[in-house]
Amino acid sequence: METQQDINYNRIADAIDFYRTRFRQQPSLEQAAEHVHISPFHFQRMFKEWAGVTPKQFLQYLSLEHAKGILKENQATLFDAAEETGLSGTSRLHDLFIKVEGMTPGEYKNGGEQLRINYSFAESPFGNIITGSTDKGICFMAFADNGQDAALLELKKSFPRARYQQLTDKIQQDALFIFSQDWSKLSEIKLHLKGTPFQIKVWETLLKIPMGGVSTYSGIAEKLKNPKASRAVGSAVASNPVAFLIPCHRVIRANGEFGQYHWGNTRKTAMIGWEAAKTRAV
Repeated sequence: METQQDINYNRIADAIDFYRTRFRQQPSLEQAAEHVHISPFHFQRMFKEWAGVTPKQFLQYLSLEHAKGILKENQATLFDAAEETGLSGTSRLHDLFIKVEGMTPGEYKNGGEQLRINYSFAESPFGNIITGSTDKGICFMAFADNGQDAALLELKKSFPRARYQQLTDKIQQDALFIFSQDWSKLSEIKLHLKGTPFQIKVWETLLKIPMGGVSTYSGIAEKLKNPKASRAVGSAVASNPVAFLIPCHRVIRANGEFGQYHWGNTRKTAMIGWEAAKTRAV
């Protein structure tokens, strides 16, 4: 059953898709509101409640030139500033709190036979999500676009031999707090990931892209000191098991276009714009 937050996000997503596909025409507020079948006044208010900025300001963040500018900033720092002291503003602090632990070879090979996994469903600014956790950290997060049963099935495919219970634990609560407005009191978020050593390295590198920033597949490959591995990086990014927390949505094409996303192009656009709005509001 859809919640009001789901309904509102679906309207926002529809509007973002409208903006994304018609950006060069610079559609007006009235045109976007008509597209989602609500009044301009109601649309402006709903959009600002969701993004923290007006639709016109958000449209700026979808600009190709804006994305290219962010890429230039990131290329100049090569993540080093973010890794050391470059997380300006409380809205970027969460990047410092996420720690990664890879699963043991035994856990990796036996399908999680010895693991006990708690899972729960929750609302986020980008739709309903399922979160799975072991006693060591978050092991899975995905958008439940096809319903909760289908989302749970995807989790169980990753760990077919684990034991499951529907329970919201503190590890999940800390992770879900990432979507709130104030991260200044955020506890450390721990991830317990199933992946190859190369995948783990790629995911750790993604965590160094500051909120509101973007990078490219080639930029990540260079950071890993393997500049010819762009295609392998792309495969690892696509295999990310933890939506949003591991920010694969911050990887875009070298020409500034946002490109594909496992959980939908419109959602990726929404995330990039939402993060840009939050970081520029501080």
